[in-house]
Amino acid sequence: MPFTSDILNYGSLSIVGVEKNTGKTECLNYIIRRLRDKGISIALTSIGVDGETCDQVTGTRKPEIEIFKPMLFVTSESHYRQRRFLAEILDVSGRTTALGRLITARALESGKVMLSGPSDTISLKKLIAELKTLGVKITLVDGALSRKSIGSPAITDAMILTTGAAWSANIPTLVRKTTFICDLIALPSINPDLRDRLLPVHSIHSIDEKGMVTNLQINSLFGIDQKEVDLFHHGYTLFVPGAVTDKLLNHLKVLKEASRIKLIVRDFTKIFASPEVYTQFIQRGGTIEVLIKTKLIALCINPSAPNGTVLNSERLREALKEKINLPVWDVRKLAG
Repeated sequence: MPFTSDILNYGSLSIVGVEKNTGKTECLNYIIRRLRDKGISIALTSIGVDGETCDQVTGTRKPEIEIFKPMLFVTSESHYRQRRFLAEILDVSGRTTALGRLITARALESGKVMLSGPSDTISLKKLIAELKTLGVKITLVDGALSRKSIGSPAITDAMILTTGAAWSANIPTLVRKTTFICDLIALPSINPDLRDRLLPVHSIHSIDEKGMVTNLQINSLFGIDQKEVDLFHHGYTLFVPGAVTDKLLNHLKVLKEASRIKLIVRDFTKIFASPEVYTQFIQRGGTIEVLIKTKLIALCINPSAPNGTVLNSERLREALKEKINLPVWDVRKLAG
């Protein structure tokens, strides 16, 4: 496997799809198969729900998530009962999902599983730490870029991103959209001291040049253009715990102070702005940094889409490699 050695350098890895049907589960299964013979303890969980056999949107059949003895896995009570293999329960957590308490178990044989892990970032972080105490060398997290989840795959040490024809049937468009996501993942992180002070914060805060943090007493910048509030009385750096949208950046980029504005967000998944508006804000001199940063180690592609579209795999790979300084692989070809 081309990036096995890189994966083994990290204690946790998320496999994240930019869209449904971009090959995330195939990539995850490929990684599991290649790691199972390495003699290390592997755990598997998910942000939210995954592993269903049929896509609920397109109605197409999806690859199921594979489990091998003696892997550990974490899922909800409901999905644990639906497993089709023998397993030993190691822990029943007090943390719950919409489908019941979280079960940590060890597979006693191979089988298929549906995953429904922690839905929020804090719980996911705690779970990864708990799995380490059970001797787990690496935790694999089935992730997604979704407004519906309050959990973030950025909490893992490293990430593999999957993209493909299901997101766009046009190679230049797909490359442009994927490059933008990769640029967001690469956003710089703030210094550890300020990060630790802002992590528990859930409202808009201002940071001055000396690092003094001030609560602006507003929970959201939604509709900021209608609010009479001096955002920059205490400094030009703002911590925004919620979503950064086109509306916010459009408001900030036209201010005379635009070149002095720095936004701090929890992680790259909080940026919901379009590439065009984001670029305009950056070109005006604005900057964005993150509290939590993960390392993107590879990009995997799925040139096929459920609607029958099939892109040229090599052309797509080469086009992405020209824009993104990362390994790019077609997992189906690797799996052979």
